[in-house]
Amino acid sequence: MKVAVLAGGRSSEHEVSLRSGEAVARGLREAGHEPLRVTISRAGAWSCEDAPVELVPGQGLLGAEAVFPALHGPFGEDGSLQGLLEWLDLPYVGSDVLASAICMDKLTLKRLFAKAAIPQVDFVGVDEQGWRERCAELGLPLWVKPSRLGSSVGISRVEQLDQLEEAVELARRHDPRVIVEASATGREIECSLLGNEQVETSLPGEVIAEGDWYDYETKYTDGGMRLIAPAQLPNELVTSLRELAVEVYGLAGCSGLARCDFFAEPDGRLLVNEINTMPGFTETSVYAKLWEASGLAYPTLCDRLVTLAVERHAKSRSYEF
Repeated sequence: MKVAVLAGGRSSEHEVSLRSGEAVARGLREAGHEPLRVTISRAGAWSCEDAPVELVPGQGLLGAEAVFPALHGPFGEDGSLQGLLEWLDLPYVGSDVLASAICMDKLTLKRLFAKAAIPQVDFVGVDEQGWRERCAELGLPLWVKPSRLGSSVGISRVEQLDQLEEAVELARRHDPRVIVEASATGREIECSLLGNEQVETSLPGEVIAEGDWYDYETKYTDGGMRLIAPAQLPNELVTSLRELAVEVYGLAGCSGLARCDFFAEPDGRLLVNEINTMPGFTETSVYAKLWEASGLAYPTLCDRLVTLAVERHAKSRSYEF
Protein backbone atom coordinates (compact mmCIF):
# COMPACT_ATOMS: atom_id res chain seq x y z
CA MET A 1 0.00 0.00 0.00
CA LYS A 2 0.92 3.66 -0.27
CA VAL A 3 1.45 4.80 3.33
CA ALA A 4 1.95 8.45 4.28
CA VAL A 5 4.51 8.62 7.09
CA LEU A 6 4.09 11.82 9.10
CA ALA A 7 7.08 13.11 11.06
CA GLY A 8 8.35 16.29 12.70
CA GLY A 9 5.54 18.35 14.17
CA ARG A 10 5.15 21.34 16.43
CA SER A 11 6.15 19.79 19.77
CA SER A 12 9.51 19.74 21.53
CA GLU A 13 9.90 16.16 20.27
CA HIS A 14 10.26 17.32 16.64
CA GLU A 15 13.75 15.89 16.11
CA VAL A 16 12.90 12.58 17.76
CA SER A 17 9.86 12.30 15.49
CA LEU A 18 11.98 12.86 12.37
CA ARG A 19 14.16 9.92 13.41
CA SER A 20 11.08 7.78 14.05
CA GLY A 21 9.62 8.70 10.66
CA GLU A 22 12.81 7.82 8.83
CA ALA A 23 12.92 4.39 10.50
CA VAL A 24 9.22 3.72 9.86
CA ALA A 25 9.56 4.60 6.17
CA ARG A 26 12.50 2.22 5.88
CA GLY A 27 10.63 -0.55 7.71
CA LEU A 28 7.54 -0.15 5.54
CA ARG A 29 9.63 -0.27 2.39
CA GLU A 30 11.31 -3.47 3.57
CA ALA A 31 7.83 -4.90 4.23
CA GLY A 32 6.79 -4.19 0.63
CA HIS A 33 4.87 -0.92 1.05
CA GLU A 34 5.42 2.43 -0.64
CA PRO A 35 6.09 5.05 2.04
CA LEU A 36 5.38 8.72 1.32
CA ARG A 37 7.50 10.91 3.61
CA VAL A 38 5.49 13.88 4.89
CA THR A 39 7.30 16.39 7.09
CA ILE A 40 5.46 18.76 9.41
CA SER A 41 7.52 21.82 10.28
CA ARG A 42 7.77 23.36 13.74
CA ALA A 43 5.37 26.02 12.46
CA GLY A 44 2.86 23.36 11.36
CA ALA A 45 3.42 23.47 7.58
CA TRP A 46 3.09 20.12 5.74
CA SER A 47 5.39 19.14 2.85
CA CYS A 48 6.36 16.06 0.85
CA GLU A 49 9.74 16.18 -0.89
CA ASP A 50 9.79 19.94 -0.30
CA ALA A 51 6.44 20.45 -2.06
CA PRO A 52 3.57 21.89 0.05
CA VAL A 53 0.78 19.46 0.96
CA GLU A 54 -2.83 20.65 0.89
CA LEU A 55 -5.39 18.95 3.12
CA VAL A 56 -8.83 18.77 1.52
CA PRO A 57 -11.72 16.66 2.92
CA GLY A 58 -12.69 13.89 0.55
CA GLN A 59 -9.43 14.10 -1.43
CA GLY A 60 -7.26 12.05 0.90
CA LEU A 61 -3.54 12.68 1.36
CA LEU A 62 -1.24 12.27 -1.65
CA GLY A 63 -3.09 9.16 -2.75
CA ALA A 64 -2.14 7.34 0.44
CA GLU A 65 -4.22 4.35 1.49
CA ALA A 66 -3.17 4.67 5.14
CA VAL A 67 -1.24 7.05 7.40
CA PHE A 68 1.49 6.25 9.93
CA PRO A 69 1.70 9.31 12.23
CA ALA A 70 5.18 8.93 13.73
CA LEU A 71 4.59 12.07 15.80
CA HIS A 72 5.17 12.47 19.51
CA GLY A 73 3.76 14.87 22.08
CA PRO A 74 1.26 17.71 21.62
CA PHE A 75 -0.28 18.07 18.15
CA GLY A 76 0.87 14.55 17.35
CA GLU A 77 -0.44 12.01 19.83
CA ASP A 78 -2.87 14.09 21.87
CA GLY A 79 -5.93 13.52 19.68
CA SER A 80 -5.68 16.68 17.58
CA LEU A 81 -3.94 15.01 14.62
CA GLN A 82 -6.16 11.96 14.99
CA GLY A 83 -9.19 14.22 14.64
CA LEU A 84 -7.76 15.68 11.44
CA LEU A 85 -7.20 12.20 9.99
CA GLU A 86 -10.77 11.24 10.90
CA TRP A 87 -11.90 14.39 9.08
CA LEU A 88 -9.89 13.26 6.03
CA ASP A 89 -11.45 9.77 6.35
CA LEU A 90 -8.09 8.01 6.30
CA PRO A 91 -7.00 4.85 8.14
CA TYR A 92 -4.22 5.75 10.57
CA VAL A 93 -1.91 3.82 12.88
CA GLY A 94 -2.57 4.14 16.59
CA SER A 95 -5.33 5.08 18.98
CA ASP A 96 -8.37 7.20 18.16
CA VAL A 97 -9.09 10.78 19.24
CA LEU A 98 -10.43 9.99 22.72
CA ALA A 99 -7.83 7.41 23.75
CA SER A 100 -4.99 9.57 22.44
CA ALA A 101 -6.23 12.58 24.42
CA ILE A 102 -6.76 10.56 27.61
CA CYS A 103 -3.33 8.93 27.52
CA MET A 104 -1.55 12.20 26.72
CA ASP A 105 -3.01 13.93 29.78
CA LYS A 106 -1.37 12.38 32.85
CA LEU A 107 -3.95 13.84 35.22
CA THR A 108 -6.91 12.47 33.27
CA LEU A 109 -5.29 9.06 32.83
CA LYS A 110 -4.32 8.71 36.49
CA ARG A 111 -7.78 9.81 37.66
CA LEU A 112 -9.25 7.14 35.38
CA PHE A 113 -6.88 4.58 36.88
CA ALA A 114 -7.84 5.68 40.40
CA LYS A 115 -11.55 5.13 39.66
CA ALA A 116 -10.74 1.63 38.40
CA ALA A 117 -8.46 0.84 41.38
CA ILE A 118 -5.42 0.37 39.15
CA PRO A 119 -2.25 0.33 41.31
CA GLN A 120 -0.14 3.47 40.74
CA VAL A 121 1.96 6.04 42.59
CA ASP A 122 0.07 8.66 44.59
CA PHE A 123 -0.42 11.98 42.84
CA VAL A 124 -1.95 15.44 43.20
CA GLY A 125 -3.26 17.78 40.52
CA VAL A 126 -2.22 21.39 40.99
CA ASP A 127 -5.78 22.29 39.96
CA GLU A 128 -7.15 20.60 43.12
CA GLN A 129 -8.12 22.47 46.27
CA GLY A 130 -5.50 22.14 49.00
CA TRP A 131 -2.92 20.70 46.61
CA ARG A 132 0.07 22.08 48.55
CA GLU A 133 -1.01 20.38 51.76
CA ARG A 134 -1.62 17.13 49.88
CA CYS A 135 1.83 17.33 48.28
CA ALA A 136 3.35 17.47 51.75
CA GLU A 137 1.61 14.18 52.54
CA LEU A 138 3.16 12.40 49.51
CA GLY A 139 6.65 12.39 51.02
CA LEU A 140 9.94 13.33 49.37
CA PRO A 141 11.27 13.41 46.74
CA LEU A 142 8.40 14.57 44.53
CA TRP A 143 8.15 14.73 40.75
CA VAL A 144 6.51 17.80 39.24
CA LYS A 145 5.43 17.40 35.60
CA PRO A 146 3.49 19.14 32.86
CA SER A 147 0.37 17.01 32.48
CA ARG A 148 0.37 16.85 28.68
CA LEU A 149 4.00 16.63 27.58
CA GLY A 150 6.30 13.73 26.80
CA SER A 151 10.02 12.86 26.78
CA SER A 152 10.48 14.18 30.33
CA VAL A 153 10.34 17.81 29.16
CA GLY A 154 9.60 20.31 31.96
CA ILE A 155 9.94 17.74 34.76
CA SER A 156 11.60 18.58 38.08
CA ARG A 157 12.69 16.40 40.99
CA VAL A 158 11.83 18.17 44.24
CA GLU A 159 13.97 17.25 47.24
CA GLN A 160 12.58 19.88 49.63
CA LEU A 161 9.08 21.37 49.86
CA ASP A 162 10.45 24.90 49.49
CA GLN A 163 11.43 23.91 45.91
CA LEU A 164 7.85 23.02 45.00
CA GLU A 165 6.61 26.43 43.80
CA GLU A 166 9.59 26.92 41.49
CA ALA A 167 9.12 23.44 40.00
CA VAL A 168 5.41 24.08 39.42
CA GLU A 169 6.20 27.36 37.65
CA LEU A 170 8.69 25.56 35.40
CA ALA A 171 6.09 22.95 34.50
CA ARG A 172 3.51 25.69 33.83
CA ARG A 173 5.77 27.17 31.16
CA HIS A 174 4.91 24.08 29.13
CA ASP A 175 1.35 23.32 30.25
CA PRO A 176 -1.21 25.03 32.52
CA ARG A 177 -2.15 21.57 33.81
CA VAL A 178 0.48 20.31 36.27
CA ILE A 179 0.72 17.03 38.18
CA VAL A 180 2.80 16.22 41.27
CA GLU A 181 3.69 12.58 41.87
CA ALA A 182 5.17 10.65 44.75
CA SER A 183 8.45 8.91 44.05
CA ALA A 184 8.58 5.19 43.31
CA THR A 185 11.54 3.09 44.40
CA GLY A 186 11.00 0.19 42.01
CA ARG A 187 12.68 -0.93 38.80
CA GLU A 188 11.41 0.70 35.60
CA ILE A 189 9.79 -2.01 33.49
CA GLU A 190 8.18 -1.44 30.09
CA CYS A 191 5.90 -3.60 27.96
CA SER A 192 4.86 -3.10 24.32
CA LEU A 193 1.30 -3.80 23.18
CA LEU A 194 -0.09 -4.49 19.71
CA GLY A 195 -3.67 -4.99 18.54
CA ASN A 196 -7.21 -3.71 18.41
CA GLU A 197 -9.77 -6.00 20.08
CA GLN A 198 -7.24 -8.84 20.36
CA VAL A 199 -4.17 -7.46 22.12
CA GLU A 200 -0.69 -9.00 22.19
CA THR A 201 2.02 -8.10 24.69
CA SER A 202 5.76 -8.26 24.26
CA LEU A 203 8.12 -9.66 26.81
CA PRO A 204 8.75 -6.88 29.34
CA GLY A 205 12.10 -5.10 29.44
CA GLU A 206 13.91 -3.14 32.13
CA VAL A 207 15.13 0.40 31.48
CA ILE A 208 18.25 1.40 33.38
CA ALA A 209 19.15 5.09 33.22
CA GLU A 210 22.85 5.90 33.38
CA GLY A 211 22.12 9.40 34.75
CA ASP A 212 20.42 10.45 37.97
CA TRP A 213 17.02 9.85 36.38
CA TYR A 214 15.40 9.09 33.03
CA ASP A 215 15.32 12.64 31.64
CA TYR A 216 15.27 13.90 28.03
CA GLU A 217 19.05 13.69 27.52
CA THR A 218 19.21 10.22 29.06
CA LYS A 219 16.46 9.00 26.73
CA TYR A 220 17.91 10.35 23.50
CA THR A 221 21.69 10.37 24.03
CA ASP A 222 23.69 7.32 22.98
CA GLY A 223 24.66 5.41 26.10
CA GLY A 224 22.19 7.37 28.26
CA MET A 225 20.16 4.28 29.06
CA ARG A 226 20.33 0.51 28.83
CA LEU A 227 17.48 -1.83 28.00
CA ILE A 228 17.55 -5.35 29.38
CA ALA A 229 15.13 -7.38 27.27
CA PRO A 230 13.63 -9.56 28.46
CA ALA A 231 13.70 -8.21 32.01
CA GLN A 232 14.94 -10.56 34.71
CA LEU A 233 11.69 -11.03 36.63
CA PRO A 234 9.93 -14.04 38.19
CA ASN A 235 7.58 -15.76 35.75
CA GLU A 236 4.50 -15.04 37.85
CA LEU A 237 5.35 -11.32 37.95
CA VAL A 238 5.81 -11.26 34.16
CA THR A 239 2.38 -12.87 33.75
CA SER A 240 0.77 -10.36 36.11
CA LEU A 241 2.48 -7.44 34.37
CA ARG A 242 1.31 -8.51 30.91
CA GLU A 243 -2.25 -9.01 32.15
CA LEU A 244 -2.25 -5.60 33.83
CA ALA A 245 -0.89 -3.99 30.64
CA VAL A 246 -3.79 -5.42 28.62
CA GLU A 247 -6.26 -4.25 31.28
CA VAL A 248 -5.11 -0.63 31.25
CA TYR A 249 -4.81 -0.66 27.43
CA GLY A 250 -8.49 -1.56 27.26
CA LEU A 251 -9.47 0.80 30.06
CA ALA A 252 -7.93 3.75 28.21
CA GLY A 253 -9.52 2.63 24.93
CA CYS A 254 -6.23 2.17 23.08
CA SER A 255 -5.92 0.54 19.68
CA GLY A 256 -3.09 -0.32 17.31
CA LEU A 257 -0.19 0.06 19.67
CA ALA A 258 1.03 1.45 22.96
CA ARG A 259 3.86 1.07 25.43
CA CYS A 260 2.88 0.63 29.07
CA ASP A 261 5.40 1.63 31.73
CA PHE A 262 5.54 0.16 35.23
CA PHE A 263 7.46 0.26 38.48
CA ALA A 264 8.25 -3.16 39.93
CA GLU A 265 8.48 -2.33 43.63
CA PRO A 266 10.81 -4.17 46.05
CA ASP A 267 7.80 -5.56 47.94
CA GLY A 268 6.54 -7.32 44.79
CA ARG A 269 3.83 -4.79 43.83
CA LEU A 270 3.41 -3.55 40.28
CA LEU A 271 2.57 0.13 39.83
CA VAL A 272 1.41 1.49 36.48
CA ASN A 273 3.27 4.66 35.52
CA GLU A 274 1.77 5.64 32.15
CA ILE A 275 0.70 4.55 28.67
CA ASN A 276 2.38 6.03 25.61
CA THR A 277 0.21 5.74 22.49
CA MET A 278 3.00 6.63 20.03
CA PRO A 279 6.34 5.86 21.65
CA GLY A 280 9.68 6.48 19.96
CA PHE A 281 9.74 4.37 16.82
CA THR A 282 13.29 3.90 15.63
CA GLU A 283 14.60 0.33 15.33
CA THR A 284 16.52 0.92 18.57
CA SER A 285 13.62 2.49 20.51
CA VAL A 286 12.26 0.53 23.45
CA TYR A 287 8.92 -0.29 21.79
CA ALA A 288 10.53 -1.96 18.78
CA LYS A 289 13.37 -3.58 20.76
CA LEU A 290 10.87 -5.30 23.05
CA TRP A 291 9.08 -6.76 20.03
CA GLU A 292 12.40 -7.83 18.54
CA ALA A 293 13.20 -9.62 21.80
CA SER A 294 9.77 -11.28 21.50
CA GLY A 295 10.46 -12.51 17.96
CA LEU A 296 8.79 -9.80 15.86
CA ALA A 297 11.09 -8.04 13.36
CA TYR A 298 10.80 -4.29 12.78
CA PRO A 299 9.49 -4.42 9.16
CA THR A 300 6.88 -7.01 10.16
CA LEU A 301 5.86 -4.81 13.09
CA CYS A 302 5.34 -1.81 10.77
CA ASP A 303 3.30 -3.96 8.40
CA ARG A 304 1.13 -5.31 11.24
CA LEU A 305 0.37 -1.80 12.44
CA VAL A 306 -0.78 -0.63 9.01
CA THR A 307 -3.00 -3.70 8.71
CA LEU A 308 -4.55 -2.96 12.12
CA ALA A 309 -5.16 0.65 11.07
CA VAL A 310 -7.01 -0.42 7.91
CA GLU A 311 -9.08 -2.99 9.84
CA ARG A 312 -10.13 -0.44 12.47
CA HIS A 313 -11.04 2.13 9.82
CA ALA A 314 -13.15 -0.40 7.91
CA LYS A 315 -14.99 -1.33 11.11
CA SER A 316 -15.63 2.32 12.00
CA ARG A 317 -17.20 2.88 8.59
CA SER A 318 -19.83 0.24 9.34
CA TYR A 319 -21.45 2.55 11.89
CA GLU A 320 -24.06 5.14 10.98
CA PHE A 321 -23.50 8.74 12.07
